[in-house]
Amino acid sequence: MCFGRCARCVGYKLLILALLCIVANILLYFPNGETRFASEHHLGKYVECLHGILGGGFLVLIPAAVFIGLHNGDCCGCFGHGGCGKSCVMLSSVLAAFVGILGSGYCIIISALGLSQGPYCFTHLQRNWIYPFADSSGGYLFEYNKWSECQEPQNIVQWNVTLFSILLVLGGIEFILCFIQIINGLCGLCSDEEALPEWNCFTAWFGSFS
Repeated sequence: MCFGRCARCVGYKLLILALLCIVANILLYFPNGETRFASEHHLGKYVECLHGILGGGFLVLIPAAVFIGLHNGDCCGCFGHGGCGKSCVMLSSVLAAFVGILGSGYCIIISALGLSQGPYCFTHLQRNWIYPFADSSGGYLFEYNKWSECQEPQNIVQWNVTLFSILLVLGGIEFILCFIQIINGLCGLCSDEEALPEWNCFTAWFGSFS
């Protein structure tokens, strides 16, 4: 079954992306590999949102597991009724992909907010822990000469920018893959019985609501 092979391929890609998101989010908790900033609660608020662990990680692992398990092309025959097996597979893939959309979307939003606000750090001007770039609306990303304002953690701006950017890109790829799988599932649902060509799928699906 072509749909099952495609879903399995997408599932393995999502599995790798989800694991990378989890690793990147964990690294955000330990700037330069140091644990004391986390224990002293000197991390930015968006670092602690678990957007890579929960959003781009575990919530994306759900559709990944479902897609990988769809390669057999059935869904227990829908309680013994083999004729609806394919439709059951398509529907389960759409629902699972929707969960992945939510998770990856959360990862994208928090990563973008984290990049816009900038890191939480100890500055040599204020002599206090603050968000020195919060009012720049992300403009600090191109003002490298200001990054030295953050004294602790060392190189925190580079650390946050790199990892938040990685999470933003990974979340974006996850979102696209899940969205594609939703379209594939809806196309499969509308063409399962009538063998409609792919280009006519959207017409048939939207026409069912009229």
